[in-house]
Formats: sequence, C-alpha cells, structure tokens
Amino acid sequence: ELIAIYPSSWVALLLSQLWVLLNCLEFDYPYMSSCSNFGSFCFWSVLLLVVDRSSGRSTGLNNADNPEGPDAKNLRVKLVLLGDSGVGKSCIVLRFVRGQFDPTSKVTVGASFLSQTIALQDSTTVKFEIWDTAGQERYAALAPLYYRGAGVAVIVYDITSPESFTKAQYWVKELQKHGSPGIVMALVGNKADLQEKREVPVQDGIDYAEKNGMFFIETSAKTADNINQLFEMLVLTNLFVVSDNLCSCHGWL
Repeated sequence: ELIAIYPSSWVALLLSQLWVLLNCLEFDYPYMSSCSNFGSFCFWSVLLLVVDRSSGRSTGLNNADNPEGPDAKNLRVKLVLLGDSGVGKSCIVLRFVRGQFDPTSKVTVGASFLSQTIALQDSTTVKFEIWDTAGQERYAALAPLYYRGAGVAVIVYDITSPESFTKAQYWVKELQKHGSPGIVMALVGNKADLQEKREVPVQDGIDYAEKNGMFFIETSAKTADNINQLFEMLVLTNLFVVSDNLCSCHGWL
C-alpha cells in the first residue's frame, strides 16, 4: 500500500541505503564518490519518477480510498522530522508510535519509517506516515527526498544545544524555499527534562516560531512530556487546512 502511495519516498530510502553502503566501502566511482554528486543523483532520479504524479499533488495530505475527492473523515498525512543529529527525533517518534523510550537509541542511517493513526471522537481518523531523517551532515543531501511532498514538517532541536537550534533554523529556511506549498511546520525543543542544562531559552523558540508562522512546543521523549500534545496539535492544524481547502481539493493526492 505504501509503495503505491509514495513510490518516490521508498525509492529514496533504497537509494540512501545504497549511498551509505558505498560510503562504508569507499566505493570509487567518478559520479558517486562525493556526497554532493551522489545526493544530486538520488534527487534527480526520484524527481524523474514522480513527474507523472506531480500536477498539483504534492502536499502530503491525501485520501487513501476515495479517488474522486478528499474525505475529511479519513486523512493520511506525510510527516517528516528534521534536525541535527542527537536531538531526539527518533526518540520522539518511538515514544509517539510505541510508547517507548530507548536511551541507547542508535543514530539513524538515511531515514526510517513508522506510522501511527489517531482516532478522534467524531470518528475522524488521521494517519501519520512518518519519515525520520538522519541528522548527520553527510546525509543532508538526502533530506529533500523525504520532505518533498510532505504535508507536515517537525523541526527538532535540543534545548541544551544552541548549535542544534541554529541547525533547526537552517531547516526552516530550506523548507520555506523548497518545501510543499502550505506545508505545516512545527518547531520542537526536545529534552525538556534537562532544565538544569538548558542553553536555549524558551522565549527564543517562541519568538522564532511566531516570526516564521510555525507553532512551538517543548517536549521530552524521555518522560513523554508533551509528545502526544505535539501530534494532537498537528492533527488540529491539518483538520483546519483540510476544511479550509475542501471545496477546491487543494493539497490532495
């Protein structure tokens, strides 16, 4: 089912894993020897695959079962997490999807995929299809493969790391330039349980989010603080977007 919905994302995942393998083997090929060259190769390969599906259909909100138009009761949202390595993106996803926290969580390679469905009291369901991207610099060239077509982007930083806050601002600018029109963005300050080590003031996050039309929240994947609230806010935001655009079907695959 997922391959039929987002073929480009699955191809991107396979290409990213191949890239990792080539890097590990120090594969020496003139067009794939550098991160930038192979990242460009991946990007344009996937772009060619989705040309026939791109006519106004890349915002990441779609209706799985009704090809005639959007169904506001059954929403599926492509969500991508971006941020520096070690800020806790994978831990946030794992806490949301499985209710678990793994203090020994390994660094994400390329990207990982998980999904979770939220059922609302009025029988509306929202299925988040979540792409958790690697935060290491050498994987940055692969990020467009995952945020292309996303309806929601969650940009995460570590409240104890000013450098990660700066990196979060970089991803916001990238999404503003290259993300889907109308993409919903959330700025998340993670590791809120480490208040004694805080180096990024809460107000800095609030001010930056307001300036860029995002919503802001601080979370702790370790204690589960505000994790569910984050995704509940995303649900409400997407329901607003759907209701606002239902007549024109804007943003639906």
